[in-house]
Amino acid sequence: MILKGFKEKSNKKHLNKLLDNRQVNVNNDKVISLGVILNIDEFDDFEAFNILAEYIKVRPNRLKIIAYSSSKKNDLLSWNECYNPKDFGWKGDIKNSELQTFLDTKFDVLISYYEKEILELKLITAESKAKFKIGILQPDERLNDLIIKTNLKQFNLFKEEVFKYLTIFKKISSNE
Repeated sequence: MILKGFKEKSNKKHLNKLLDNRQVNVNNDKVISLGVILNIDEFDDFEAFNILAEYIKVRPNRLKIIAYSSSKKNDLLSWNECYNPKDFGWKGDIKNSELQTFLDTKFDVLISYYEKEILELKLITAESKAKFKIGILQPDERLNDLIIKTNLKQFNLFKEEVFKYLTIFKKISSNE
């Protein structure tokens, strides 16, 4: 139990270091690839993100969705992109090679779709090499470049807001 507390403190320190050293690089590059981080314990509609990707003109082969669950339930194991606390080590170390590959991918946009304050989800968002990060309102506003204040049940509103702001930032064309 004591080791778990030390590990959490170590990961929080690593997260703060990542966020303090983060360089925001917003440019007009068009959105071609999309990564999604999802807390499956809060929202499990994967099809919604396929619809969102289609809506902002991202091809299905350029969309990657990963899910996180605080528990290791057997029914979640059937979905092969589900991660849990056991995939994280000390100092933000990622123990899962597929998760590390996701984090190393330079997505044009990363969507962090979760509300709960979970250290591992924040680590995934902070560690991601994505160029532009979008999320739902979080207590730590350093995680994302664009924060859309909706709740998880308002996915259609979230989708419209993502489209609106990506159009304003000239990352997508509204008339394509």
